[in-house]
Amino acid sequence: MVVIIVVVMVVASDNGDESTTPAPSKTTAENTPQETKQEPQGNGERADLVSFQLDDRSAAGITNIWITWTIKNNSSEKSNYSWDWEAVDASGTRLVNGSQLDTNVQPGQTAQGEYPTTLKTVKGVKLNITSFDRTASY
Repeated sequence: MVVIIVVVMVVASDNGDESTTPAPSKTTAENTPQETKQEPQGNGERADLVSFQLDDRSAAGITNIWITWTIKNNSSEKSNYSWDWEAVDASGTRLVNGSQLDTNVQPGQTAQGEYPTTLKTVKGVKLNITSFDRTASY
């Protein structure tokens, strides 16, 4: 008899705030004229995440939904950014989650990124940032 034990340890660096915060978002869809944008909440490094949103690029019946973001390094040093996020439906059920990383962002520089998702729709979906960290890059 073979027994396999898997231990997973997650070490996260945060400021002690265990709550999730809504992502600054602008959900866009080619056929959806309505747009919603939320500004970053709080001060400090979290405000460096200028936008974090769903981008619905679906066409011809093919679902193609991406996460897009913009980081602006407001610090005086080259920085690495890492954050965890979740997409939840109107009832609060997590549909998908992930982690993103943007490295070597110079002081005053703006960096943009994108990542594909497995979401089937953007309707009623809300993005939350579950952790956010900026560290010096050397």
